Formats: sequence, structure tokens, C-alpha cells
Amino acid sequence: MDKRDFLKGSAALAATMAVAGIADATDSPAPTPVPRENWSGTFHYHTNKVLQPANVAEVQDAVRSVNHARALGTRHSFNGIADSTVAQISTLGLKDVLLDAAAKTVKVGGGIKYGELAQQLDAKGFALHNLASLPHISVAGSIATATHGSGVRNGNLATAVSAIELVAADGAVHTLSRAKDGEEFLGAVVGLGALGVVTHVTLDVQPSYQMTQVVYEDLDFGQLEHNFAAIMGTGYSLSLFTNWQKHQAWEVWIKRRVDQGGDATPPPMFYGATLATKKLHPVVGQSAEKTTEQMNTVGKWYERLPHFKMEFTPSTGKEIQTEYFVPFEHAYEAVLAVESLRKQITPHIFVTEVRAIAADDLWMSMAYQRKSLAIHFTWKPEWEAVQKILPQIEAKLAPFQARPHWAKMFALKAAQIDKLYPKANDFKALVAKYDPQGKFRNEFLQTVLFG
Repeated sequence: MDKRDFLKGSAALAATMAVAGIADATDSPAPTPVPRENWSGTFHYHTNKVLQPANVAEVQDAVRSVNHARALGTRHSFNGIADSTVAQISTLGLKDVLLDAAAKTVKVGGGIKYGELAQQLDAKGFALHNLASLPHISVAGSIATATHGSGVRNGNLATAVSAIELVAADGAVHTLSRAKDGEEFLGAVVGLGALGVVTHVTLDVQPSYQMTQVVYEDLDFGQLEHNFAAIMGTGYSLSLFTNWQKHQAWEVWIKRRVDQGGDATPPPMFYGATLATKKLHPVVGQSAEKTTEQMNTVGKWYERLPHFKMEFTPSTGKEIQTEYFVPFEHAYEAVLAVESLRKQITPHIFVTEVRAIAADDLWMSMAYQRKSLAIHFTWKPEWEAVQKILPQIEAKLAPFQARPHWAKMFALKAAQIDKLYPKANDFKALVAKYDPQGKFRNEFLQTVLFG
């Protein structure tokens, strides 16, 4: 990634706030300008043209009106996956929600945020199986990149998809379902935005549930050698946070379901770590006001599964993110491999989070057919330094066939990534079927997928 894409001044941003609506300006209010950078301000898009359709028909018109485009959601990607030099098609106007209580599914517009959807579902007595660490992300963007929460028994967010509707390069609407379309469906769900603009997604839901959250401090990494599976399998969802110093995780966040005994009094010690006596933020020194409630207080599922509250800017704000997925059976060795680079990593990092994700059968999912440990880096906005560290981390994790998160920064190229995904060639063939002329292909996809 060229350095010029990062950390440009606010003057450049102000100069590139042009947007384009689908309807004539005399017929409807002017659309809200879409910022020309990702949410953290560390990646800047290369087009001023943002089409903002309000329904599926307008998405079709938008797709037909341009020779190249990329879908754009809540701008939570840290690399160029949503970038275009011609046009972006915002999905944020697609927020309809249709609950089928009998089938235990909900059909939603691709642009709705998980935090918005969660509140509507809970009001009807339903819930999703999991959420990511922040609720600010759109449904379509999250599933397209296999974004995830935590829990050894919990698949990523895309595993809840039972049907997907997209507008392909010719403007035609296609619907693929788990029940009817078999392997093609499994290939399309984590679609990287390469098949078209996802307009609707149908998700599996379950009865609403309540949760608690507790935090422990100072877990020695020595405990992971023989207890990694037991530790990561505690509760419904668990995260370890570290800066790679002192051979420890400075915080352990455990989220528990009340219907699974999660309201029981937590023990004062957890594998040598001490129960926190006050609310904490994953990044030392940051205000815990932004974080979801802890201290074993009972709350709604969507108020405990994320780390951050919907009403606050999540994490640290201006940051760069990277994440690698390794087979869970190599979890401890992978942690030690990264720890060996602590002198290089720690000066440039806010925090690293370690999580577990269940295996799935979605072709381009980072957890495809392997239970995984995800090692996530929240970097300071210091791209010159970070881009030098990433190849070192990737070299250390190469023996474990580490797969990078599609929406975060990494250095691997197509030839390397191809070897990590058994269905990579099948996916490319699927892309060719829905987008034969490459309307939705951009520099990012060319670099990391097509070569």
C-alpha cells in the first residue's frame, strides 16, 4: 500500500467530499456527504463519487451507471478492499428489517449496523448468536470479510447467514440460500465485495438471552502452554489482551450467558489472574466509559457481547488494525512466535487481542475448515513503522499457515494467499460468473487475490 494513502491532512479530506445521489436533486433532499476516509482516518479513498441508493432498484441503477464500482458500508475496513478510483456505492440506505419469528430468521438491508439491528431484534424477543467487538459495523460489510466475535464454539458473523441477495455487474438481482444453492452459496457469503453489491442478508436468530461480563488481570502466558483450550473455552466468549511485555495478558475478558450459569459469582482467581475490582478498557490509559458493562452485572446480549458501546467511538479512534488466524492446535506456538518480536511490536502498538473462532465451511472465511486462534493488532497510526513489522510477523506465523483478515492491513500477496485457501480457484471462477468484466475488481483484489 502506497504511503500516500495514509494520514493525509484534513484539507485534502475537505476537498474530496463530493457525493452523487441516484435520484434528481429536485426530487429528494441532497444525500449526506460520505467521508472520504475510513472511520479511523488512516485510509483515504481514491474517488470522489459516492452513489447513495435507497432501495434495491436504485442499487441496480447505480451499478448499471458506472463501469467500475465498489460497495461501501460503514467504512470500518483498514485497507483498500472498499476502495475505487471510479465510484463507490454506499449501502447505508438499505436498512429494512423483516423478522420471520416462525422460521427464526431475519432479512435485513445490507447497510444496517449490527448495533441497530440488535436493538430491533431484542425488542421482538430475538438475538444473534454473536457480535463483533464493536457494534458500529454494517451487516453486509462484516459478512463479506468474515468479521467475527469470540468463542471456541461460535462461528464468525457470516456463519449466521442463511440467504444472501446481491446485485451483480449487469444490474441483475440474485438470491442464493443455504437450503438451495449448496457450494455456490458457501462461496458467495464471504464474497469480498467481488460478486456484486449485497443488498439483503437473511440471518439465523435465536431467543433473546442475557449475559454478564467479568475481567481478570495479569494472566501469565505460562498458563497457556497446557491450559490454552480450557482458558479460551471458558464462558461463551473470551478475549486476552496484551502488549507482548512481561510474558502475560494484562486483561482477560470473559462473557457469560445467564442461561448457561453466567450469573454465578466469579472466582477471585482465574488460572493465576486476579479478578478486576473496577471497570477497565482493553487499552491501558483509555477511559472505560466507552466499554460495555463489566463487574458481573446482568445485561442484554447486545450490551455485553461487544467490547464497546454503540454511542462511543470504539477502541482508540485513530488506529491501524491487522489480524492473523492460525489453526487452534498451534495456538501456543503462534503466541510465542509473535512474542519473540515484542521489541519491534510494542513501541508501535496500542494492544493485541487474542480470540478463538469455530471452524466453518465458507470458502473465503479465515476459519474455513479449521478452528482458529485470531491474533489481532491495534496499531498506533504509524504506518511507516507498521509496514516494516508486518512481514516479520507473517514470517514468524508462516509455519502455521496464518490467514490475514481481509479488511485489515497485511503484506501477503496473491501467490501466498492462494495457498492458504483450498477453494481460492473455485472462488475466482464464481467471481467470473457474476462479474465477467471485472466491474467490482479493484487494486486490492488484484493484489491479494488475482495476482
